[in-house]
Amino acid sequence: MEQRTASAADRRTGADRARSNGPERPDGTVVRPPDATDARRRVPRTDRLLSDPRLIAAVHRLGATVVKSAVREAQQRAREGTVPPERVPETALALLPGTASGLRPVINATGVLLHTNLGRAPLSAAARQAVQEAAGPTDVELDLTAGVRARRGRSALGALRERVPSAGDVHVVNNGAAALVLAATALATGREIVVSRGEMVEIGDGFRLPDLLVSTGARLREVGTTNRTTAADYAAVLGPETAFVLKVHPSNFRITGFTRSAETAELTGLGVPVVVDIGSGLLAPHPALPGEPDADTQLRAGASLVTASGDKLLGGPQCGLLLGDRDLVRTLARHPLARALRVDKLTLAALEATLSGPPTPTALALAADPAALRARAGRIAERLAAAGIDARPVECAATVGGGGAPGLTLPSAAVSLPEPYAAVLRTGPVPVVGRLESGRCLLDLRAVPGQDDERLAEAVRAARPAGEGPA
Repeated sequence: MEQRTASAADRRTGADRARSNGPERPDGTVVRPPDATDARRRVPRTDRLLSDPRLIAAVHRLGATVVKSAVREAQQRAREGTVPPERVPETALALLPGTASGLRPVINATGVLLHTNLGRAPLSAAARQAVQEAAGPTDVELDLTAGVRARRGRSALGALRERVPSAGDVHVVNNGAAALVLAATALATGREIVVSRGEMVEIGDGFRLPDLLVSTGARLREVGTTNRTTAADYAAVLGPETAFVLKVHPSNFRITGFTRSAETAELTGLGVPVVVDIGSGLLAPHPALPGEPDADTQLRAGASLVTASGDKLLGGPQCGLLLGDRDLVRTLARHPLARALRVDKLTLAALEATLSGPPTPTALALAADPAALRARAGRIAERLAAAGIDARPVECAATVGGGGAPGLTLPSAAVSLPEPYAAVLRTGPVPVVGRLESGRCLLDLRAVPGQDDERLAEAVRAARPAGEGPA
């Protein structure tokens, strides 16, 4: 009897075995179906996830490609077991960027007010609002009353003229270097520009002023020495081939000691235009920046043209400013190259709001009270220390940056943290960029608006490096 039972079991068909255990491989082993409790079987399908109202809204905000990428990443994490299947929708939402752009907003705690790597001047709330409103159709080049073409960006140019009444006219191009290139191209192609050897500067990322000017077809005539140049040095080389005299503010370095440079007023009687590149965009004297040249002072001293950047001490968007003699500025504005260098409506909107609106973040940072900064640092450090973090308030020194006020320091205060925090903070959900000093990570508050103190503290609490004990 037992023998017959065994024989019957042996005679079961492959189909029977497949139904009970799974398909059979050629070697006779059985492939068992996945366990119904396997988490991978419970990962939501893509079409189901994309029907979630929250992800539908994200598609409208960020685009389908970005959202689908986040969904796939969340599903993969669930398959790997790092995320519970039921948390896939929330994980996908958490993976979504704040905007469709790859640029990430950061908190600038470097102590450099105009940090080039962080985009220089942060825009004011008024300028940001102006950019948002200008993003749609605008009257940037249309007279709505007459229904005819009008001067491009006329209200922004009018605001710039109001801020610098000593300028006969003004023009705006896409950055400070472009302003100088336009002047050199329109006035000096095939002719000479006279410039001091001590002002042949190199600007950011390896770009050198002499190379920039020569690329326009102008020739450079160097005068004086590295440390001393007088008005007589300029006068000695002027001739029929001279297009203009150029004065360049050495904005990112200082030469001290036995030095001499000719002032603008000394050069204005030489019979040729004087072009002054002040670099940092200060429109009028500032009490915190006693050695920084400004547009108004240079024009009143007789400069024919002043060029500057808009995204530095002015606190506006990236652009190049040209201010000066009315006929000269209009000649530059009508040059064919001006079309290639013109700014868009968003820049014009941000510039106008910067010029006519409330104080910019840069202006507020320059005027910050050191005592108030120390008090803020103390409050933040106290809260972090209560959470078990080695945080201490310290006094420190900030700088202007962006080529402005070289050598000048501004008294400031910072929250001092262990060095490992620097890298963790940079890569956190809210990136915070500080600086390393004496083996500690300093979060300098000079360029951090007071309303960001809680965000800063929360970023630190969330960024506890590996190996640091819990609170």
